[in-house]
Amino acid sequence: MAQLETTSPATRPRPWLWWAIALVTILLGYADLARGGMTVAPILLVAGYCVLVPVAILK
Repeated sequence: MAQLETTSPATRPRPWLWWAIALVTILLGYADLARGGMTVAPILLVAGYCVLVPVAILK
């Protein structure tokens, strides 16, 4: 009989951690945008909305 691999809760990725990283990235992007940043702000916002939020949803 095959054994199933189980992961303990301590080693399993936490979905709230992905949401927190996405939120911090988006807030940093808006903070830089308000400061007048024209290079880093769009990169942070695109990374937050187009990469990290979908990853958080899928996790």
